[in-house]
Amino acid sequence: MNLFEKIGIDEKTVRTITNMGITNPTEIQEKSIPAILEGKDVIGESATGSGKTLAFAFGVIKQVAPREGLQALILTPTRELSEQVKNALIKFAGHLNITNVYGGVSIDPQIKSLRQAEVVVATPGRLLDHLKRRTIDLSRVKLLVLDEADRMLDMGFIDDVEDIIRNCPKKRQTLFFSATISSKIKDLANKYMIHPVRVSARNHVDPNKLKQVYYNVSKDLKLSLLIHLLQEERAGLVMVFCNTRSTVDFVTRNLKSNKVNAIAIHGGLTQNKRTTTIDMFNNGKVGVLVCTDVAARGLHIENVSHVYNYEIPKDPKDYVHRIGRTARAGEEGKAVNILCEYDYDNFSRILHDYSEFSIKKLDSPHVNKVTISKEQPRSRGFKKTYGNRSGNRFPRRFNSNRGDSDRREGPRRKPSRKRI
Repeated sequence: MNLFEKIGIDEKTVRTITNMGITNPTEIQEKSIPAILEGKDVIGESATGSGKTLAFAFGVIKQVAPREGLQALILTPTRELSEQVKNALIKFAGHLNITNVYGGVSIDPQIKSLRQAEVVVATPGRLLDHLKRRTIDLSRVKLLVLDEADRMLDMGFIDDVEDIIRNCPKKRQTLFFSATISSKIKDLANKYMIHPVRVSARNHVDPNKLKQVYYNVSKDLKLSLLIHLLQEERAGLVMVFCNTRSTVDFVTRNLKSNKVNAIAIHGGLTQNKRTTTIDMFNNGKVGVLVCTDVAARGLHIENVSHVYNYEIPKDPKDYVHRIGRTARAGEEGKAVNILCEYDYDNFSRILHDYSEFSIKKLDSPHVNKVTISKEQPRSRGFKKTYGNRSGNRFPRRFNSNRGDSDRREGPRRKPSRKRI
């Protein structure tokens, strides 16, 4: 008997997923699917890429009937994840009418597609726009899913999410899937879920196969070191993470000018551009993806051998999600952190919150000068070329109270809450 049949999946659906090459359930699927099929509310904790979409897809298959209006709503934090979830659901439940709702594109085609939709995958901001316009009817929703719930709340969508939940029928099945279960998620579950079953799966990344290292350099050596490592170290697909859009554009532009095949993705690009970028990277047409944290969560990206943190994220959880892009499915991976004095505070938080991490310091190699693009963003400490001086010694202690983590290459940006 197929293992999916053992956890309650019908034979026809088992044949469908077997033909897709899926023969054994992942840990989160094995633990959550029985409760989902029983109609229970579920809180699922599992890392990105661990198979959560297929888990709640079985709830969609069971709950939704063709030609009976909108019955399942899946909320996602980003446009890319919305597209990804929709495409996955079409593979698993192609007999249903599934549509996307997200910002950054024209609303008129969405209004038209919603008239026939039985399953909607949406970002909170645009869904609220449709609710205000009365172009979507949630009165028949039987299944509500929050995918990457922690990310959604971290992005400031808590009020939007609660507004949407209150517009759904009280009698429904609710599923929360998240990489981490924060206090905000627990509070939300207490308000809107009924005796939820909580399941948790081990980290999808094998810590024994993930090597974590850091270099400590002066700020004016960061880009030179990054280019040197990308050119000298054998690697498969590489992801380079930055904290801001402006730094992503700056790094990408200078990688290209130094003959590194790189492409950028961040929230400031059009949806078509972002989709094309992910496809090019996944297909190996571009070897280096420079990105903000929009690419760290939820998106299906395989065969990443190296993750470079050009800037250290302020939230330690974002660091975990970034490095979780490599060392997956039994493969080895490497996470490289390039630190200067402005990264110390953020790096100290990671070491404090994840003391089990073994992050080895490496001596910085000799690097050649790199000419900087004239279009560089201006900030204090910038120079026209990066020299090959040695960096400052890494301090023995970190002062987590200092507020220097936002002083980075590129113009300063005030934090804002933006609907997607």
